[in-house]
Amino acid sequence: MRSLKLLIFLSVVLLLLSGCIVQSLHPLYTDENVIFDTRLIGQWSEEGSEEIWEFSRLDEKRYGCVVYVDEEEKGMLEARLLTIKGKMFLDFFPTEPDWPSGIFYQLHLMPVHTFAFVRQIEPTLQIRFPNIDWLQELLEKNPDAIRHEKRGNHDVILSASTEVLQTFWLAHIDTEGAFDKPIDLQRRQVADQ
Repeated sequence: MRSLKLLIFLSVVLLLLSGCIVQSLHPLYTDENVIFDTRLIGQWSEEGSEEIWEFSRLDEKRYGCVVYVDEEEKGMLEARLLTIKGKMFLDFFPTEPDWPSGIFYQLHLMPVHTFAFVRQIEPTLQIRFPNIDWLQELLEKNPDAIRHEKRGNHDVILSASTEVLQTFWLAHIDTEGAFDKPIDLQRRQVADQ
């Protein structure tokens, strides 16, 4: 059973690390711009999709976020809601899994932050992730646009500080192509607050 849980968790992690989402070594938030909005708590899903996003309260600044890809596959994350100059974002970070492997194996995995622009929480939760293809194209033309590291031929991981990340993404919030099309999540169920 533990092997199955490990395989499920690793498949979700590999999906996140597959280069289809912008990754960062540093968070997008600081303690000063983290907010908590109880409207986020509950289950959300996109119309016609089996994928479920479930937000719960961990404490006054953090949400638990479980993304159910289907009935058997899920990814467990910690999320923080933040505002930067009136714009709302979510910062996601993996929670520590319950693996059967030892510390040596765990030392070889690098947890990263991912984030999304939150256009609204009600009446639907509408989020937009940064577009990795747009970012890669920008960095090919201007490698100094934001500090980053390349992994392999195509993958990019941002290594800029939190302050620089905030300035960069705010500057590109309205840049065509910088963010993916909105994911429009409908409320399925309100969780206990």
